[in-house]
Amino acid sequence: MSSEGIQLMKGNEAIGEAAIRAGCTCYFGYPITPQNEITAYMAKNMLERNRIFIQAESEVAAINMVYGASTVGARAMTSSSSPGISLKQEGMSYAAGADIPLVLVNVVRGGPGLGSIAPAQSDYFQSTRGGGHGDYYSIVLAPKSVQECADLTYLAFDLADQYRMPVIVLADGMIGQMMEGVVLPPDRALNGLPKRDWTAGHLPEREGRAGGPAVHITSIFLDPAVLEARNKERFVRYETIKAKEIRFEAVGYDAGTPDLTLVAYGTSARIALGAKMLAEKEGIKLGIFRPISLWPFPYQALAKIAESGKPLLTVEMSEGQLVEDVRLSVYEADPSKPRAPVHLLSHSGGVIPTEEEVFAEVKKILGVFPSKGGAS
Repeated sequence: MSSEGIQLMKGNEAIGEAAIRAGCTCYFGYPITPQNEITAYMAKNMLERNRIFIQAESEVAAINMVYGASTVGARAMTSSSSPGISLKQEGMSYAAGADIPLVLVNVVRGGPGLGSIAPAQSDYFQSTRGGGHGDYYSIVLAPKSVQECADLTYLAFDLADQYRMPVIVLADGMIGQMMEGVVLPPDRALNGLPKRDWTAGHLPEREGRAGGPAVHITSIFLDPAVLEARNKERFVRYETIKAKEIRFEAVGYDAGTPDLTLVAYGTSARIALGAKMLAEKEGIKLGIFRPISLWPFPYQALAKIAESGKPLLTVEMSEGQLVEDVRLSVYEADPSKPRAPVHLLSHSGGVIPTEEEVFAEVKKILGVFPSKGGAS
């Protein structure tokens, strides 16, 4: 971590500064609320540090600029909010198909359509299921604090390079706009970034091909068998990611089995923590399971928690998207025999649940108050 101490920053600003410190040399964006502070921060600070900032003429242009910059070796990034991310999905699919690393930040607002500018989590499906056309995934990291905005953005660049694929930092409008103390990561020397020997125009020196044909980067493979082989090769890499890059936080499991587990990410996880504190005052023991990597999702870790048979309550700012992965975690091969009952508390359109509302739902599910200390 940095020796500069704690700084007070917005989540959006922390994302921008962490990206620069991670070695982002090119940023291309287009304004949209509630992520505008990222674009403004990069406009000022990228230029001051002799790096490239361009406000593109559209979201479509921005994502294709990121694609182009990455193909020639730049650590490149873009950011937007929900409607703007939709416009970037074609470029994301192209990047995935060409095995191009890039970082995309989505500060989610209410939808569908132009919706509202209030915080939401309704882009979960879009992010975790690829989003654009074709067979692909993106690594998806979901911060719950300004500190994690910095830490996960910093990490995103390394993961993108390591696996040659898009990485999404999925924050909601609340996380992007709130101000908290943050310890910023160290500023990397650009000459110490990972070597990219696959970039466009690179002359391979392996297998006796020195001076041979230069690397050509594309996502079009007109021979179906060749395209299928490329897809299968990519999915082998995805299996490696599932084995190595799962991240989650589990709270409240050290002293016996909780009466109920709250499953949430981002702002909803912060609200769940407040509900847990309310429950403790009345002798109800709650656990909180927070996926940090939304893809790959921590299915096995949540399934293990569900083995107790105690109910789970998914809290999310959408009409029910995260809950689908929760159900996949707790259901056996026979969907009629889940390991534990799964419940949903949902809001959408920018409406944010309250701690009191979550706690009231917990009491409704449990039916009666457990004895002091909760279940064992």
